[in-house]
Order: sequence, then C-alpha cells, then structure tokens
Amino acid sequence: MSKTASLGFTPSATLFSRLMSVIDRVLMANALIAARNGDLPYFGL
Repeated sequence: MSKTASLGFTPSATLFSRLMSVIDRVLMANALIAARNGDLPYFGL
C-alpha cells in the first residue's frame, strides 16, 4: 500500500463556461439597471 496519494486535478472552468458566466453577469447587471430605472429589462443579446 502506497503512503502517498495523488489527485488528478482537472480545470474546473473551461473557456466556454467562463464566457457564458461573463455574458450572464453583463445581462444581469443590465436587468438590475433597467429595474432600478423602472423599465422592463430586455433579455437577450
């Protein structure tokens, strides 16, 4: 039995998931600003 342990780490966030999270943050910020101004938020790109 080995006295050392090894863990395989994989990247948790791919480039596509990072891009989607950035787009999501931008859209949510836009919706919050629109709601603060009393407008209906525009969803979509």
